[in-house]
Amino acid sequence: MLGLVSIFIIFGIVLTAWGIYRMKTDDGLFGKSQKSKNIFNLLLMGEASGIGQFLGGIVCVIIGVAILLFG
Repeated sequence: MLGLVSIFIIFGIVLTAWGIYRMKTDDGLFGKSQKSKNIFNLLLMGEASGIGQFLGGIVCVIIGVAILLFG
């Protein structure tokens, strides 16, 4: 159980870091600033965008810690 939870937390950390990288480097079709390009990419691509990966990683870490504490 502990091994599976730790893999889940590590996956969340990797996903969060990859999301931060994608938010800094991705180009969008519309938007003048990087923030507006990231928001458009989130609406267009969902989880495949940088913000989506970042939020998904945070959720993975939170769920992993919650399972570790309460499970």
